Amino acid sequence: MDREPLVPDIEEDVPLPRSSAEALPELTPHQELDGVAKTVLKISELTGEPIVGDENDLDEAQRIAHQMIKDPRIRPQFDLMRDSTKALLAGIVTRMNFHVVEDLVELKNVVINGLLMEYEKAADSKTRIQALSKLGEIDGVDAFKRRTETTHVVKPIEEVEKELLTVLEGIEYKVIEEKTEIVPE
Repeated sequence: MDREPLVPDIEEDVPLPRSSAEALPELTPHQELDGVAKTVLKISELTGEPIVGDENDLDEAQRIAHQMIKDPRIRPQFDLMRDSTKALLAGIVTRMNFHVVEDLVELKNVVINGLLMEYEKAADSKTRIQALSKLGEIDGVDAFKRRTETTHVVKPIEEVEKELLTVLEGIEYKVIEEKTEIVPE
């Protein structure tokens, strides 16, 4: 029994990437870090070996996180890091919500997270109230903002005409005589 080999249909004139790296989409440093961290954690789960970091890993992760915050375009060399450093760095970046991109929404998240941390670790009520007050002023939270709502109603022209006629009929008119004098020449 001779079987024919299975050959997939290959489209012509479709350019193929020169390498697997070229085939991957462009990732931000945060997206790349997220992927690296998930890979490290999955390998840890599969092998049963826990990821345990030491003080050096933590110091290195904090140093890199500060660099990434100062310059969002920095691309750390994840392949040169220990797995524990990668995991700690991912945790730091995720916790502080530094999606290392140049976007004001992200900066707003950093401010909110910072104020929440200040609120949580404040020793006295005055500091907690100040942090909450600043949080309440943030656009989107608007805890202290007075709002005025305007409702626009779209009505058919016939209904608008009827309403205008009703208003016009309710107006009382008073005729004021105008005296004009004829001056002889």
